[in-house]
Amino acid sequence: MFMITPLDPAGYVRTPWKNGGGVTTDIAFDGDVWRFSRTPITAAGPFSDYAGFDRLQVLVAGSGLVLQTPSGEIDVRRPFRPVRFAGETPIVSRLEAGPVEVVNLIGNRARVRIDLQVLHAGAALGRSAGTHLVYAAKGPAALEVDGTPHRLAADHALRLDEASPTMIACTEGLVLIGSVICA
Repeated sequence: MFMITPLDPAGYVRTPWKNGGGVTTDIAFDGDVWRFSRTPITAAGPFSDYAGFDRLQVLVAGSGLVLQTPSGEIDVRRPFRPVRFAGETPIVSRLEAGPVEVVNLIGNRARVRIDLQVLHAGAALGRSAGTHLVYAAKGPAALEVDGTPHRLAADHALRLDEASPTMIACTEGLVLIGSVICA
């Protein structure tokens, strides 16, 4: 089975943070199993507790985000460098250069494995069977999925539900690829 679903910002869902500190824009999600979202962080503060979940995060706008944990800092100062951490890790964000925006992929670790990659023009990435979200976070982008071309406007995405391995190539711009694989 192979299905490609375009995701338009008009269909994204705005969800208040669990800790009440802001609002995230859910681009795609599967109930309480996983979610792929874009979030502005406008003030320093604690992250929501997602015990039992793995989290991947990448800075997509602004700079200077640092996540403070009891065991040290997670450096998210530079854009388009994903970081991984456990959802139950106590985190307080620090903004060194003003507000930022991040893309998050959060997955219930008992049910799925998650991965988040940045693909620049000219690069390709093989993915195993699963759900893959290809998102134009920085501006318009062009890509090929198993050789078939697709164009994405800024802030648009494709949801790929794949029953077999697939190849994704970025031919123009930059895309984020969030992958969700059943555990």
